Amino acid sequence: MKTVKIFHYLDDLDCFVITDEYRALADRLGLSEWHPAVWIGRLFILDNDYGEHWFDNWDLRDQLQAQAEQRGIAYEDLMVINPDRFQNGKDGPCHTPEFRKRFWTDVLKSLELSYDLLFAEARAANEQIRAIIPDEYIADLDDRIAQVQKDIGD
Repeated sequence: MKTVKIFHYLDDLDCFVITDEYRALADRLGLSEWHPAVWIGRLFILDNDYGEHWFDNWDLRDQLQAQAEQRGIAYEDLMVINPDRFQNGKDGPCHTPEFRKRFWTDVLKSLELSYDLLFAEARAANEQIRAIIPDEYIADLDDRIAQVQKDIGD
């Protein structure tokens, strides 16, 4: 089963950006909201809309703005892990913020998702969109998926 890497880690900035490959795929399949990993955050953090804010760490991004811009990266594209977003204070936390940051950094460095999973999420999200924002419904989503499958040799 073929997979796509979601994040690229920027060691010198200690943060992530969305890979070009995944960004293009997410845009093509309608998986992008204000960034292409919003839906993934929901699954990582309680499978609800709280998780969509897992990278709403503007104060941490602000600290990296000059360095990011020197590298030609828009600081809005930086995905900075705030370990406090990965605990809710209920029956814990069980680990220090430093350890949580190390753990989630390792997880996201290695995160790859299958095309089949991405296609399933795109179809489910598209059906929800049809009901609530019909103008954004992607009528040719199955054709787009078929083209991606052809492109990746699946």
